[in-house]
Amino acid sequence: MRLLLLSDTHANHTALQAVLSDAAQRRYDQVIHLGDALGYGPHPREVLETLRELDATCVLGNHDQMLLQYADGLRDKKDSVVSMALIWQLSRLSDRDLAGVRLWRDGIDDPDIGARYRHGTPVSLDHYTDSVPAARDAFTQWQGRLAFVGHTHVPAVYATLNSPVGDWVKVQQFQDGGSYMIAPSTRVILNPGSVGQPRDGNPQASYAIYDSARGYFEVFRVTYDIARAQAAALEAGLPQVLAARLAIGK
Repeated sequence: MRLLLLSDTHANHTALQAVLSDAAQRRYDQVIHLGDALGYGPHPREVLETLRELDATCVLGNHDQMLLQYADGLRDKKDSVVSMALIWQLSRLSDRDLAGVRLWRDGIDDPDIGARYRHGTPVSLDHYTDSVPAARDAFTQWQGRLAFVGHTHVPAVYATLNSPVGDWVKVQQFQDGGSYMIAPSTRVILNPGSVGQPRDGNPQASYAIYDSARGYFEVFRVTYDIARAQAAALEAGLPQVLAARLAIGK
C-alpha cells in the first residue's frame, strides 16, 4: 500500500494542485488528509471538492473543528486572522460541503497497515508533536507503532526504540525533502508537513508518500505559484498577513 499523505492544506488550492501534479508521477493507492483542509486560505470550496474527487480519507483538524463550531453557533467571533478567515470561508461553503466536513473523525485507526491518523498527536487533535519532549509524552500515552500527524506545518519524523523511552527519542526534519526507512523495532510519528502553509522556512508545498510494504516514508517539496495564491487571498479580502507569510514559509 502506498499512501499519499497530505495535511494542513488550509484552503490553498493552488498549492494542492501543484502537489497532486507532482504526486501523480509517483504512484499511490490511497489519499490521507491529516486535518486542516480549511482555515486561512481563499479556496475552501475548491479544496473540499478536490478531496471528494480523490475519495480522500480525511481526519478533523482544529481549524476544521472551529469552522463547524462557528456554523453551529458554538463559538464566539473574535478579532483575529483565524476567526476572520473561517467566518469568510463559512459564507462560501454549501450545505453539502459542511455535511462532508461533519463526517470527518478526530482520529482514525487503520488496521490494514497498523497506523493511526490524527491531526495533532496520536492522542490529541490540537496538541503539537513539535519537540522531543512532546514526542516522548505522546509515545508514553500511546502504545502504537506507527502514527501520521500534521498540525505543526513542519515535515518530520519522531522515532523511539521499543524500550524505555528516555533519551531514545530522535527527530529528523525534511526542510528540503528526504526519506526515512522505518526499522522493525522502531516506533514512529511521521508528519508530511503542510501543503498550503509551510512553516519551516521553506515556502514550497510539502507532502509525503508512505510505502507500507517497505516501511519507507518520503517527503517531497513542490514549487507552486505563490503569487497567484497571494492574489486570490487579497482579492477575497483576507488579512494581508495570510498572503504575505506564504512567500517566506513562516
